[in-house]
Amino acid sequence: MVPITYYLGLSAVMFVLGIIGVLTRRNAIVIFMSLEMMYNAANLAFVAFARFHLALDGQLFVFFVMTVAAAEVAVGLALMVAIFRNKQTIDVDQMNNLKG
Repeated sequence: MVPITYYLGLSAVMFVLGIIGVLTRRNAIVIFMSLEMMYNAANLAFVAFARFHLALDGQLFVFFVMTVAAAEVAVGLALMVAIFRNKQTIDVDQMNNLKG
């Protein structure tokens, strides 16, 4: 059996890589991918703790997080397509004036 520290270490590495991706990248698609990596890191920690404590609560919570993440990706990609049609770019630095 693999110790829980391996799963938590992998989860921490994935979360830190996601934070670095969000803070350093300017492409909106890469930022969304980094956010998804952070969600998956949290999901891995939830599943590891659920397995360690022999409970299904963490796995059930992961199911709901994945559902919300999928909805967030659908809305985010729709917004990016709309912004790209209007501005001809998805560079985050050039999206500073989103006035209605």
